[in-house]
Amino acid sequence: MIKRLLIGTAAGALGAAFTGSAWAQAGVQASGDAAVEQVIVTAQRREQSAQDVGVALSVISGEQMVARGVATVNQLQYATPSLEITPQFGSGQPSFRLRGVGFDDYASNNSSTVGVSVDEVAYPIQAQTQGLLFDIARVEVLRGPQGTLYGRNTTGGAINFITNRPTNSLTAGVTAEYDNNDAFKAEGYVSGPLGDTLSGRLAFVTDQGGAWQKNRATGQKLGDRDTGSVRGQLAWTPNDKADVLLSVHAGYDKSEPTGLYLFNPLGYNATLPTIPADASRKNTGWGGSAAFATLTGIAANAKPFHDTKSSGVSLRAHGETGGVDLVSITAYEKLHRKEYNDWDASPYAYAGTYFDTDAKVFSQELRASSKTEGPLQWLVGGYYSRETIDEAFYSDFYQSLLFDTRTTYSQKVRSASLFGQLEYALSDRLKLVAGLRGEDEKRQQFDFVTAGVFAPGAPPTNFSPTDDKSLKNKSVTGKLALEYKPVDGVLLYASVSKGTKSGGFTSYNRGDAAAVDGFKPETLWAYETGFKSSFAANTVQLNGSVFYYDYKDQQVQSAIYDINNGPIGAIVNAQKSHIYGGELELTWRPVPDLRIGQSLGYKTGKFDKYTNDLDIPASVAAGHAVYISRTGAKVGFPPLSYGGDVSYTWAVGDYEVEAQGNYAFHDKTKPLLLGSRYDVDSYWLANASVTLSPARGPWALTAFARNIFNTRYDLTRNFFLPLIDIAAPGRPATYGLRAQYRF
Repeated sequence: MIKRLLIGTAAGALGAAFTGSAWAQAGVQASGDAAVEQVIVTAQRREQSAQDVGVALSVISGEQMVARGVATVNQLQYATPSLEITPQFGSGQPSFRLRGVGFDDYASNNSSTVGVSVDEVAYPIQAQTQGLLFDIARVEVLRGPQGTLYGRNTTGGAINFITNRPTNSLTAGVTAEYDNNDAFKAEGYVSGPLGDTLSGRLAFVTDQGGAWQKNRATGQKLGDRDTGSVRGQLAWTPNDKADVLLSVHAGYDKSEPTGLYLFNPLGYNATLPTIPADASRKNTGWGGSAAFATLTGIAANAKPFHDTKSSGVSLRAHGETGGVDLVSITAYEKLHRKEYNDWDASPYAYAGTYFDTDAKVFSQELRASSKTEGPLQWLVGGYYSRETIDEAFYSDFYQSLLFDTRTTYSQKVRSASLFGQLEYALSDRLKLVAGLRGEDEKRQQFDFVTAGVFAPGAPPTNFSPTDDKSLKNKSVTGKLALEYKPVDGVLLYASVSKGTKSGGFTSYNRGDAAAVDGFKPETLWAYETGFKSSFAANTVQLNGSVFYYDYKDQQVQSAIYDINNGPIGAIVNAQKSHIYGGELELTWRPVPDLRIGQSLGYKTGKFDKYTNDLDIPASVAAGHAVYISRTGAKVGFPPLSYGGDVSYTWAVGDYEVEAQGNYAFHDKTKPLLLGSRYDVDSYWLANASVTLSPARGPWALTAFARNIFNTRYDLTRNFFLPLIDIAAPGRPATYGLRAQYRF
């Protein structure tokens, strides 16, 4: 029913687009001040209006991100249709899912289905994406496989952050906010010329305090933030055909993570008192063991913590010669992540976890593209990257399984690719688009060792052999599309594209050396058609798309049977599956001072063949692997997403007042492989703000409220050990003031 509704709505909207365009041409006009702003994007590696790009694309400006309370990449899910970003067990390891295409893994060594980049520099390790967003010009969210214009290939899509650039005139600004949880956040920038051809920009952000949870036993608070970042840029423009941008950034995060809570009673060990389910999501708990302290040096009563440092440098050189644009992007990124979590939310040492990760990524991209006007436009490029990860993962099982474990490994990834895309105008209104990408990737994991401490003070004992593994991924992907403009202001497009996601290794759960040989790459064929329209004198923009994805070897969380340890968690390949759905996005300015935005996304999918999911209870009873068929079962993700925002500005004497509200609906999540016990209920979130500023002046004062109805909701529900039912809660209602000054 919803599928038919989406297609019917899209068809009706398209008819309205043609009608509206005809009205505009016939002379029905609106004030030019009321026109929807034209957003310039670089989604296709050149500056274009977003309405001229034949790709399902959402664009959010830096100002809109601030208004909607988007301070981290995870919060984008409430501002973009068909996007979900959830923290694994509430940790600093996110899981991205776009149009239902995602990958769940709390390890750091496997790539994501959704590529994230900042200023064209890819962040292939998901934990790299968890810093604060600041001094952002806009974010572009591209749905569907990407690769013919990008160095890294994805099956789900891409999220591209573009920061503000150095300016030719001196400008500066500072913003500070404070809320009812004693959280303080400040950010600022200064930008301007440093010479005739040189300009610079320096931006910073800091976020402090804000604890809103407490230890149910001791009353200690948890959740204070302590994080900061700085970014410096130098732009050199020696002439009108060349420019160079040097960017350097560094940041730290010593925050306390969000604590988990118990949504069912905890009676895992009969010798210890049962802890009842938490009535409040503000309750949590933590505690470790003496054996865990032997492994990690973390005291048994220590609070969960982050201790992460990140830094990077990139150099973008651009030049034009002979009608050809040349771009080189060289980047180096470092991440050192330490994170201690309690995944049983209790003072017992059932499921404490500690990550110690060192990651380094070097990348080099070269590309050339056409610069002259004409029916043929082209782009070719090459990309090379090297990733190294040295990681240790510690698990605290002392009071449950009588030992604590430490797993260490190193991984190297070398990736090289060639990509290109052609656009040929068959007529003034019809364009053909074709692209190809070839990739050669090698993943090597070595020095994999699991050790255990069986009693407090005892030395670690290795109980798995050193395990070295290697995977080679070679793939050719591509895209073929048609774009048609039947009338001015309307773009129709249809495409077929292929995307791949690398294979990899299940870390932390290896058992004997032959237990996990690695999982295969997944392949996705995407069939999509859509429209973009501007009508009613450009006071309305309405965009829509529908898609069908044909999935092969989808990577899913399951388990395998290890001859020494029984069932252990592992990533496996489901043989065949499919996903379909669509999106609608509306922007409407009926009068100059009123702006209305709406978005709707729907998706659903099934496993067409999935016969290798381990039946854990049956396997334990039989003493060997017993598999269950999931063929015909739904792929577990929230089907419906809906969101919107409304803003209105009016004059009060010499001042302006802007009222803004936004809201989002997150549908129910039914994780197939976990069972209904871990379903995450649907929820609504709403935010609002009122801003006062002079009609012509440098300052603004905002009163804001986030989650204004104090909705109680969960980001995820899961278990690390069976029957220890924990959930990561969302933040409660938050109220505060924000002051801004620019000069």
